[in-house]
This record gives sequence, structure tokens and C-alpha cells, in this order.
Amino acid sequence: MKTLGLVGGTGWVSSVDYYRLINQGVNEVLGGHEFARCVLYSINFGDIAVLNERNDTEGIYALIKDATKKVIKGGAEGVVLCANTLHKFADRLREEIEAPVIHIAEATAGEINRRKFSTVGLLGTKYTMEEDFYTSKLESANIRTIVPETEDRQFINAVIYNELLKEIFKEESKNRFLEIMKKLQGRGAEGIVLGCTEIPLIIKDDDFDLPLFNTTAIHARAAVDFALGK
Repeated sequence: MKTLGLVGGTGWVSSVDYYRLINQGVNEVLGGHEFARCVLYSINFGDIAVLNERNDTEGIYALIKDATKKVIKGGAEGVVLCANTLHKFADRLREEIEAPVIHIAEATAGEINRRKFSTVGLLGTKYTMEEDFYTSKLESANIRTIVPETEDRQFINAVIYNELLKEIFKEESKNRFLEIMKKLQGRGAEGIVLGCTEIPLIIKDDDFDLPLFNTTAIHARAAVDFALGK
């Protein structure tokens, strides 16, 4: 079994789910008392928030790269960035570190293709919805992505940062998310990608009548496959 390096804390709320899902996944395959070999480095999200306010992308990258190097030094043979937004740095990291990065958007694209969908709606931070580091991975897998309108993107981003990252789950926020998802369905989405690892904490499969792609679960499963050489 390979050792996984989890770069978490962005936010810690979903990093807990990563740790649980990866250990459960390994045990489902190996049984007995077998669980994952993991090195977890949890970033203080406050450091990233300060850099975000300054639009200091290079500063954020330096933090992520430092965390990645720490888990590799701790024995990690594959890196799991425990947030969708962090994957804006994934391709650059792949060029600059000596361990594979298990990419959340590539894993998600594989699951969408496995389920034979061609058009999906995407929810996430403003970076995930508005920049191309995520949608380009889906596009390269022949998947069309629909994102919410500007006002809805702003709302989703605000809820992620001001509520979900602090483990605050409001019913009114959930209902607005569902309204936004309904709009995406009306624009042709066949399924919805929950492209922020905190969103599955508030939106569940039985909340909506389209298939939902829980990127936390998908990514964790890809990490288990990597660790077990599948």
C-alpha cells in the first residue's frame, strides 16, 4: 500500500471527510484491521484568507507547495489536495514536486464519463466556477460545463467562505443552492458537480432530482485506488 499525503485545512470541515472516506475505502477492499497510510498537513485557512484579500496568488501557491513538500518529506508517495480550488495549482505542482498529484477534476471527469453524462452544472468557489483550471479538465473529457449566473456565483462563494468553512449550515442557504441547481437543470444540466468539498455537507443526494457528483467522495475513492495500485 502506498502512503497518501493529504493537504487539508481548506477547509478542515471537509478534510475530516477525506480522512474518514479514505480509511473506510481502504478497509472495504482489504478488510480486517487494514486502513490507509496517510500523512495529513492541515493549513491554517486564515493564512490563505489574508493572501486572498491581497490577491497574492503566488503567496498562496508557496503555502500549498510548502505543505506538499512537508507531506512528501513525511513519506507520502501521492498527494491529495483536499479542496477543488487548490487544483488551480495542481498542474504547476506536478512539474515542481517529485510525487504524483491525484487530480480531483480528472477523477470527477472519469466518474461523469462512467455514468455517460455529457453536460453538467458546476457549483464551487468563484475561482472554480470562473477560471478554467477545472472546466478545462472536464472539457478535455468531452464534458460541457454550465455555471450559475454572476449573482448566483457570488452567493455560492459567500456561503462557502462565510458559512460552510465555519461549519455553519443554514436552511435558507441550502434552499437557495437548490434554486440555483434548478436553474442549471433548466439550462440543460444532466447532473450537478458539487465542486467544492464543503458543498456535500449541506446538499445531499436525495435533496435534488438530478444525479449529484460529490467531488469529496470521488476524489477520496481515486486516492484509495492510487494507494492500492488499482
